[in-house]
Amino acid sequence: MKEGIHPNYKDVKVSCACGETFTTKSTMNNIRVDICSKCHPFFTGKQKLVDAEGRVEKFKKKYAKK
Repeated sequence: MKEGIHPNYKDVKVSCACGETFTTKSTMNNIRVDICSKCHPFFTGKQKLVDAEGRVEKFKKKYAKK
């Protein structure tokens, strides 16, 4: 492999909106996510509406009339 062309991977802390934190390797300094495996409905089995910029309300308002 050539020297000096590959990114510098380092241990970084990933923090979720639910408060969970874990470490991984990345080229970034720190990573913030909205949903992780501790709070994602697929892994927890609990339904949770994730409202991104009012899309859920917009959908309900649009189709409530019909």
